[in-house]
Amino acid sequence: MNYADIKRIDVANGPGVRVSLFVSGCTHHCKGCFNQMTWDFHYGEVFTKETQEQVLEYLSKDFVKGLTVLGGEPFEYVNQKGLLPLLQEVRKRFPEKSIWCYTGYDFEQDILKDMCLKWQETTEMLSCLDVLVDGKFIEELKNLNLRFRGSSNQRIIRVPESLKAGRIILWEE
Repeated sequence: MNYADIKRIDVANGPGVRVSLFVSGCTHHCKGCFNQMTWDFHYGEVFTKETQEQVLEYLSKDFVKGLTVLGGEPFEYVNQKGLLPLLQEVRKRFPEKSIWCYTGYDFEQDILKDMCLKWQETTEMLSCLDVLVDGKFIEELKNLNLRFRGSSNQRIIRVPESLKAGRIILWEE
């Protein structure tokens, strides 16, 4: 897996001060995407064990509330395989910190009814997440007044609660 950027301090992609990891590779190619360079799976640098340790070091600061993973597309299969060890280690070392993930895939249709049936990594990745922002960015639905999402079709989903309830539970401040 390659990554495009790591932001040590990010306040735009989830509540509080966060560390954000932008993975490379996305097949959605949404019109108006703010991060088109990350469509290329080879863009940026290879995510190594040393990179993972760097992210974990950034997360160790008391003022950091959690990790956000976005891209590119974290739920591309190659990215799931690359991200899973990091997410599992964050859960283990920092259980009090939240993990947010952004995806252009639909939670019910694409992730639960397709990916979870094909790949064990998807189920394991979901078990690490607190919040998933789902849905493709749709330029015609862009709304600058929305918090933590770019277009009004996107949802901010509380993953553990939704999986337990068998229905979508939205995140609210």
